[in-house]
Amino acid sequence: MDDTILKITGLTKRYGAKTALDNVSFEVKKGRIYGFIGENGAGKTTTIRAITGLSSIEQGSVELFGKSDKAGLIHARRKMGCLVEHPILELHKSAKENLKSQQLLYGNKDGSRIEKLLERVGLGDVKNKKVGDFSLGMKQRLGIAMALINSPELLILDEPVNGLDPMGMVEVRELLLSLCRDDGITIVISSHILTELYQLATDYIMISHGRILSTLTKDELDSFCTTHVILETESNGRALEALKAGGIGPADLDENSIRIFGNAGTKDVAKLMYEKGILVTHLAKHERTLEEYYMELLGRGA
Repeated sequence: MDDTILKITGLTKRYGAKTALDNVSFEVKKGRIYGFIGENGAGKTTTIRAITGLSSIEQGSVELFGKSDKAGLIHARRKMGCLVEHPILELHKSAKENLKSQQLLYGNKDGSRIEKLLERVGLGDVKNKKVGDFSLGMKQRLGIAMALINSPELLILDEPVNGLDPMGMVEVRELLLSLCRDDGITIVISSHILTELYQLATDYIMISHGRILSTLTKDELDSFCTTHVILETESNGRALEALKAGGIGPADLDENSIRIFGNAGTKDVAKLMYEKGILVTHLAKHERTLEEYYMELLGRGA
């Protein structure tokens, strides 16, 4: 059974001479959390606006819950909740009143749903407090509650932790993890805060200058960012041969350095090089971060 609930194919968007999206394609599977990674201006928000219907589709297609025609997408989007950039809140009203206004847009008057949602996002104790007195983190959680008012199967969030302090980030992260794990909601989160996404996402979509650079799972990312030993010698060719003969590796040559993966430690490598009479000029253990991997992709894309 195909569990794809969102499929983007060949999405292209231009603003005058500027190409905002260049043949963007990716899929979103049910029950996962996707980190949509890119620098400011990379095309994240433009893609989200096309998915949510906030901007027109010039070229390519959006398929949501198996629907890609205009009427079908309108119906399918009722199963989706979204928070694009900052939540639109009525600051002079309470959290409860804000949710009630949002609920009326869907023709629903179930007051118990509002109470449950406020508890769900950790705002039950301040439901009657004016939103203008909320912290930024509380406003973001209320914005997420508003995106959940129609009991969506897919939740799309654009920079939900932007501007939050560390405690606010933790609160939003724990909420999103719970929504996916306990409520079965599939989530797509766009952000340029890579360290936060690494603690949250199960899958990654990396975009830059309107083009998709990479799509991969958390396990695949971890394999790319695995700890390895960096070795530099007076003769990297001889060193590679020695490593292969000694059963240490796998290893590859990256510009002027040799990267050695597997279980070998620096002591094992140093001992082998000494026995083979190869002068070592640099030897260190290194773990590539998500930021480093993304910057490498940017370099390749450029």
